[in-house]
Amino acid sequence: MALRASTPPPWRLTGEIDGRWPLFITSPHSGRHYPPAFLAATRLSLAELRRAEDALVDGLLDGIAGVPVLAATHARSWLDLNRAGDELDPAMFEGTLPWPCAATARVAAGLGVIPRLAAQGHDIYARRLPASEATARITSHHRPWHALVGAQLAAAQASHSAALLIDVHSMPPPAGPRPPQIVLGDCHGRSAHPAITAMMEDHFRRAGWRVARNHPYAGGYTTHHHGRPASGIHAVQIEICRSLYLDQQRLILTGGAQPVRAAITTLVQMLVAGWPQLAAQMAWPAAAE
Repeated sequence: MALRASTPPPWRLTGEIDGRWPLFITSPHSGRHYPPAFLAATRLSLAELRRAEDALVDGLLDGIAGVPVLAATHARSWLDLNRAGDELDPAMFEGTLPWPCAATARVAAGLGVIPRLAAQGHDIYARRLPASEATARITSHHRPWHALVGAQLAAAQASHSAALLIDVHSMPPPAGPRPPQIVLGDCHGRSAHPAITAMMEDHFRRAGWRVARNHPYAGGYTTHHHGRPASGIHAVQIEICRSLYLDQQRLILTGGAQPVRAAITTLVQMLVAGWPQLAAQMAWPAAAE
């Protein structure tokens, strides 16, 4: 798939966004646009930068109809939408940043909202960036993205009394004997009702894959920030092993992509169809007429 030469909008949004569906699907790390100024500032090749992508995950969501799907267009190494907007490393910038920075473990590891490191731990930039660059990326892409996610979940909750965000990612093959092929992250039960995660786990197991919960990935900023089960908004992260669907050297879909796409599509259909039963099981208030 060719990289886009022109500047695309910050995201691609498909489906019906009027609140008629209780689900909202996001793919924050599959963007493939690398702004020319970014490529001029990096010390890495495009091939090295692309190793940080959740490559072609957005293509695995193409079978979903009706239910809204939000996919990032810009590359994760330019801006990581699955981080908080204040997860910035001040040492990366010339000048004063316009808000306090959160000194998290992810920032220390070089993986903040504007990453310092790419895959394999390589430094992305040859020199420090102007602080205005951080402001521009976060105000133009990060804040609008999460505002849109929050608004869509609120619309879904207004119609169905509860809403579910599914945040879709890919992962390199985990280490160890018989590692998981699908990892579901619900922040150890803090971002979604366990009945939802159990239904998703059962679905992927019946599809024939090894499934784990919260290890090695329990969920990132998106699930932590948007998942509020006590308020009726649930969030689950799905990590899909890249070996299931991707030629990891050429970054093209393999024949395994079709069963993964079919399993995700069927999962969404099953959750939509089963939402009233889930509501009854979890004693949510009846949806407003």
